Amino acid sequence: MRPGVPDPLGARCRTGPDGVAGTGFALWAGGAEAVELCLFDDDGSERRHRLAGPTLGVWHGFLPGVGPGQRYGYRVHGRWDPWTGARWNPAKLLLDPYARAVDGDFAPPGAVPGQPAALPAEVHGHVRDWPQRRHADTVRDERDSAPYVPKGVVVGDAAPVPERERPRVPWADSVVYELHVRGFTMRHPGVPEELRGTYAGLAHPAAVAHLRTLGVTAVELLPVHQFAHEDHLLRRGLRNYWGYNPVCCFAPHAGYAASGTRGEQVTEFREMVRALHAAGIEVLLDVVHNHTAEGDEHGPTYSLRGIDNRGHYRLPAHDPRRCTDHTGCGNTLDVSQPHVLRLVTDSLRYWVREMGVDGFRFDLASALARRAHGVDMLSPFLSAVGQDPVLRRVKLIAEPWDLGPGGYQVGAFPPPWTEWNDRYRDTVRDFWRGALPDPRDLGHRLSGSSDLYGGGGRHPWASLNHVTAHDGFTLRDLVTYTHKRNEANGEGNRDGAPENRSWNCGTEGETDDPQVRALRTRQIRNLLTTLLLSTGVPMLVAGDEMGRTQGGNNNAYCQDSPTSWVDWSLLAEPRWRALLELAARLVRLRRAHPVLRRRSFFSGQPRAEGGLRDLAWFTARGEEMTQADWFAPGATVAMFLSGRDIPERDERGAPVRDDSFLCVLHAGAEDLAFRLPGPPWGAWYEPVVDTACEGEPDAGPYPAGDEVLVAARSVLVLRVRERGTAEV
Repeated sequence: MRPGVPDPLGARCRTGPDGVAGTGFALWAGGAEAVELCLFDDDGSERRHRLAGPTLGVWHGFLPGVGPGQRYGYRVHGRWDPWTGARWNPAKLLLDPYARAVDGDFAPPGAVPGQPAALPAEVHGHVRDWPQRRHADTVRDERDSAPYVPKGVVVGDAAPVPERERPRVPWADSVVYELHVRGFTMRHPGVPEELRGTYAGLAHPAAVAHLRTLGVTAVELLPVHQFAHEDHLLRRGLRNYWGYNPVCCFAPHAGYAASGTRGEQVTEFREMVRALHAAGIEVLLDVVHNHTAEGDEHGPTYSLRGIDNRGHYRLPAHDPRRCTDHTGCGNTLDVSQPHVLRLVTDSLRYWVREMGVDGFRFDLASALARRAHGVDMLSPFLSAVGQDPVLRRVKLIAEPWDLGPGGYQVGAFPPPWTEWNDRYRDTVRDFWRGALPDPRDLGHRLSGSSDLYGGGGRHPWASLNHVTAHDGFTLRDLVTYTHKRNEANGEGNRDGAPENRSWNCGTEGETDDPQVRALRTRQIRNLLTTLLLSTGVPMLVAGDEMGRTQGGNNNAYCQDSPTSWVDWSLLAEPRWRALLELAARLVRLRRAHPVLRRRSFFSGQPRAEGGLRDLAWFTARGEEMTQADWFAPGATVAMFLSGRDIPERDERGAPVRDDSFLCVLHAGAEDLAFRLPGPPWGAWYEPVVDTACEGEPDAGPYPAGDEVLVAARSVLVLRVRERGTAEV
């Protein structure tokens, strides 16, 4: 072992001072007394080397002859004093937080999926099974954990992904598609069986073809950082499926690799990104930097807890034996500490530069913005990202809440952040189930949520609009179930949100009643159409465009099974194939018309004297809505979008001009006679979308002033013609 250098952190292949190739190792462990590097041979034998240091809290060394594929871990020595938050235990092999690949799993040795098992007690730093449970976390466990935990893998540096290969889709033009790497292809008939559920499976032409057919511009992947399975799930024969239980934020999850786990997963992930980029599709990662898989003080010791518990986690000042839990997952990473902030930002830059990703969705982002006094939009994390020359150029999406005090921050994140807009989700759901008291909130949501994002230099794309997400009902279940059905999770149906703003269309669960089935399919079309025609960035969820169901499970985080996997056989059914065709047609309509992808908020005023307002609202009488109409109960909203009044210029500096559209959303239970507004709004109206029918509308065009029949619970979208005849 040579002394090495303290920077960069992690295991990095390089040439030593005497010209011999090897690997430099560096680990931040600020309060530790000593650090041992442990190398593992294929037979499991272990060789230990003491690192030099600390240098500014970093322990470091260089080993000649060590190269890619070498498995390793750390043992960190220090005090055992849980009452002050000190939990060092050299009996526990620790995963390098900078490891770029991980070999092995956190399931018990020999565990069979679907069969109950438990985490070995040896992976805990304390005696897990101490007779007095409430004191167990204070008694150090001296047993070796190495046989029971995965190892880091040395991986060589990769060339940065060239900028010319990135699609670089502007936010305003984006359509995001949330999917699970494993679940998207596990049942795909066009993907070879050996590739299903893997990065290579997602890169397969059959999988990419669906994304291109649908027309989405970005996939948002549920967590792909290496994650662990919770003990309470293993004991019930279940596994963590979503992946919100991370242990290493540099390593792609080995379980999604078809090619191997000794560094091959890194290459496979990069090739997946390259395939998606070649199809014009960006790759966004759902990242979890608010907590780790180590849980609360009774949880296992995998990495950060054993490296320096006090240096990585938020601990209550009055009781540092415990963990502060703003996440609902047992612990909260303290990103206000410089080395933790460095860990997170180093990871983000790595995924952008070397892995090629185009942006991130941050789980429970409010936890990352916390300081000692609460959530702060001038926090170290937001400030660091906002000025970083790499990170400030990629797409940044906040889940703008956590479970701590003051954690709900929808509308508060600064530019250039985009936010998951749950206000949009709730309002659209309430409108189509007939639960909105008046149309005011719907008007805001359809037109870009300027009440939330109109200030501080933000734009309509700050609102990521969604009706469903991985968490909650699927779109089909949203119109099929009023009550959740999570019994398969083994928690007595107590998990998952009790209120989903869903409506079962009169019958709970699946039914053969043709009228109920027809109404449900129409409601799905209504929700999809509303989402894809709203101002902001739409997010679809994999399978919603073809009627995927989870059988009423609204919290399928532990269902690595057909319950969660996309069911491609649905496309054999005409009604679900027609739904996919509608979704693709709506995406094409959105792409073709800049008035549906506005880069600035509506003003509600004409841009020039005598011109039309850029946004107007009408009653069923064909008259503009008054203040009283906004406060009156109503099941109908008609939105006029003027394509003549877009305050933008194209790349050549020319004014942007487009068609105008009239969108009539009618959630009432009876058909509606709607009078089309007359001049100056339009002369003729041509239907382009009618959710009352499965295919394209074949009626019209209609002259201004005519009454058109809008079917009960439907959306009618009309392109406006300012002149012409019925032959337009």
